[in-house]
Amino acid sequence: MSNRQTETDVILIGAGIMSATLGTLLKELVPDWKITVFEKLASAGEESSNEWNNAGTGHAALCELNYTSQKADGSIDISKAVKVNEQFQDSMQFWSYLVTRKLITQPQDFIMPLPHMSLVQGKDNIDFLRKRFEAMSANPLFHGMEFSEDPEILKTWIPLIMNGRPSNEPIAATRMNAGTDVNFGALTRMLFQHLKQKNVDIRYRHSVDDLKRTSDGKWELKVRNESGKTELHTAKFVFIGGGGGSLPLLQKSGIPEGKHIGGFPISGLFMVCNNPEVVAQHHAKVYGKAKVGAPPMSVPHLDTRFIDNKKSLLFGPFAGFSPKFLKTGSMFDLIGSVKPNNVLTMLAAGAKNLSLTKYLIQQVMLSKEKRMEELREFIPNAKSEDWGMLVAGQRVQVIKDTEAGGKGTLQFGTEVVSAADGSVAALLGASPGASTAVSVMIEVIHKCFPQHVKAWEPKLKEMIPSYGAPLLNNPELIKHIHTSTSQALGLNDDTPSQRDKRNKASVL
Repeated sequence: MSNRQTETDVILIGAGIMSATLGTLLKELVPDWKITVFEKLASAGEESSNEWNNAGTGHAALCELNYTSQKADGSIDISKAVKVNEQFQDSMQFWSYLVTRKLITQPQDFIMPLPHMSLVQGKDNIDFLRKRFEAMSANPLFHGMEFSEDPEILKTWIPLIMNGRPSNEPIAATRMNAGTDVNFGALTRMLFQHLKQKNVDIRYRHSVDDLKRTSDGKWELKVRNESGKTELHTAKFVFIGGGGGSLPLLQKSGIPEGKHIGGFPISGLFMVCNNPEVVAQHHAKVYGKAKVGAPPMSVPHLDTRFIDNKKSLLFGPFAGFSPKFLKTGSMFDLIGSVKPNNVLTMLAAGAKNLSLTKYLIQQVMLSKEKRMEELREFIPNAKSEDWGMLVAGQRVQVIKDTEAGGKGTLQFGTEVVSAADGSVAALLGASPGASTAVSVMIEVIHKCFPQHVKAWEPKLKEMIPSYGAPLLNNPELIKHIHTSTSQALGLNDDTPSQRDKRNKASVL
């Protein structure tokens, strides 16, 4: 045990996009607060936030069909899509604030304009997509959405997908040109570089092993440093933002709100194409419909990506199962998370999700050629030699007891669990995750610092102009936000920096 003991105002566990966002928000709101970050890996953004570990879709609900459900009367419920889109607009506004004040620079290194599309086949699915298009395009948040079932138009939108497809196959798509590709790994690293300049104490290769409440209401953390010695660190507020590693630490905190909660880990694989001739034929993120029994995170999609100044294509994800809660985690993570207070919840979830478990096992067993068959549903002429495999990040879906779903309900989404007194908060769950980081961290601020929110309101409105003003019934504000964020982030098609990067990437 090291004698080293430090006291700070805020401790952030995990150097991912969530801690980066919360730390940056707090440094703008209260610059004199002392913040310490602990990350077990050697650098920021290496786990769930890493650009190769998530799809970088910039989830704005423009193309994800699982955010719009069909009701019993046949109408389309777009309420979840509206919520996710509003959350993404918060992120866009905050990133714009950081860029315009030169707190981060070169936005083209983390965000690029890219059409978002939904693609379906078969009469029933086309009817659904048309109804979805009618409901969404009538909403000012989704102004500019296009729909087509004309093969000639679709050939201009998605030539790689349409080439070699039977001409009599019913197919339709929607397109939103206002979509983006976001490199959350690059953004995370930018934000931590900014925090370092703001004198935030960032300690890599430091693992938080335990945390407990002290007699004066603070939190004491046992932290193992890179040499293996244990340090003690105390703080008034702790944020547990360690991706899949958050659940074990939440359990160790002992707060009542963390009981009766479990986690279900899902791993993923992507197929990746770096053949420039193939890559040049596709410029969009195209989402299809999930197969029956598949989790929402397994919705098949073909994505153009801009990573390290190189343009590539990713297809997937193919779901899988691993008991690890992190890509760099332990094979004992899942069994270690089963506690007396959540064992019934976990067992109930297992009984309810036998079909999901079967699906995941089937996915694990797929050969490359079977995966190529699924890819060819998107790209009929796909050649096996053009595509390799990439292991994506681990996601841990929340399991908890709910009124609607009963005991052991599997949750798909992002969730904040915080102590009643606001002294500790943990982030659990998966998609839309990183895309909604700003609104989720604003939620943390509201839950954990309610006594400060009124005083912080002017600054929050400066950083996020729509703060406190729902966008849904405010088309003028929506238009202003779309225009100002596109300009600040260089998302207009004729922006020189974007054009240069696209041209450079296309020839690599």
